[in-house]
Amino acid sequence: MKVFLGGDVMMGRGIDQAMKHPGDPTLYESWAKSAIQYLHLAETKNGPIPRPMPPGYVWGDALGILGDAGADARIVNLETAVTDRGEPWPGKGIHYRMHPENLEAISVAGIDCCVLANNHALDWSYPGLLQTLTALDEAGVAVAGAGADLDRASQPAVVEAPAHRLLVVALGLPSSGIDPSWAAGPDRPGIAYADAPSASAVDGVARRIAASARPGDLVVASIHWGPNWGYRVTASHRRFARGLIDRAGVHLVHGHSSHHPLGIEVYRERVILYGCGDLINDYEGIGGHEEFHPDISVLYLVTLDADAIHSLELIPMRMRRFRLEHAPTEEVEWLTATLDREGEPLGTRVERMGTRLLVRW
Repeated sequence: MKVFLGGDVMMGRGIDQAMKHPGDPTLYESWAKSAIQYLHLAETKNGPIPRPMPPGYVWGDALGILGDAGADARIVNLETAVTDRGEPWPGKGIHYRMHPENLEAISVAGIDCCVLANNHALDWSYPGLLQTLTALDEAGVAVAGAGADLDRASQPAVVEAPAHRLLVVALGLPSSGIDPSWAAGPDRPGIAYADAPSASAVDGVARRIAASARPGDLVVASIHWGPNWGYRVTASHRRFARGLIDRAGVHLVHGHSSHHPLGIEVYRERVILYGCGDLINDYEGIGGHEEFHPDISVLYLVTLDADAIHSLELIPMRMRRFRLEHAPTEEVEWLTATLDREGEPLGTRVERMGTRLLVRW
């Protein structure tokens, strides 16, 4: 089975304003009061952006890559409420949303599952989350990690594929900035949340999987954890990821929250992606953190079966004019060296093969 995994996908603010059905541009940030400002920042840096953008525009060259790859399942972390309702969550500095009529920008890429256990799912409070859940369901996109109550937020998403059924269980941790009050309750909407990467949290994930899994299923654990910047992988995260493999039967750990890719581990023939980095966002023109090359995005393609990982391929991309395009050679070389360096203490090496990277272990 081949699985495509993407990091954080944020199609709100400036990207939403460039689409066919822009929502209310009002922002409640300390310095920007209109989402249109982010559109102008990107155009000032890299040139004009078509308006309205066609639904597939933002995916750019990635659409052809994904089409050629023949992935059986496509999973991303969606850091954007899909709503035109709700009020901004009080006390939160940044709120992302895209208009529901722009949701074709997700479905056009054939995304099978959106993970919502993250620190933006309730940006527009409970009405915004509930509308997001409805919009994705109506579009035929499965959701992991959020729901109208605790039972539904905890339930794994199911992706049917020819060779295997894939379960996606998701969890958000406070280290990524998630408000603990966002945790779903028995009668309250919210996200699947754990207050620490603990043994008890592993056991909770194991119970969810055991209640849903059938013989032959493959399991992805999608975890929102850690800070936005920096390469350090904590010992607690490594223990948690390995515990998911050892005790919960997870085949693939899909970590996200970091704005840039982190080192990769292969443990007992199972892949641990500690941080996939941002895939799509409207951050062009925002200065700072240039040492992390934040305009670089990565498409992750994992080929696996119930017993082992057969290959792990990375395709470097970059965002320009709100569009994914092939990363230039110098950026591919930088990413190769960086992930090779960060993967070495985790037991992996990264080789460049033209415009693609292969992970070895």
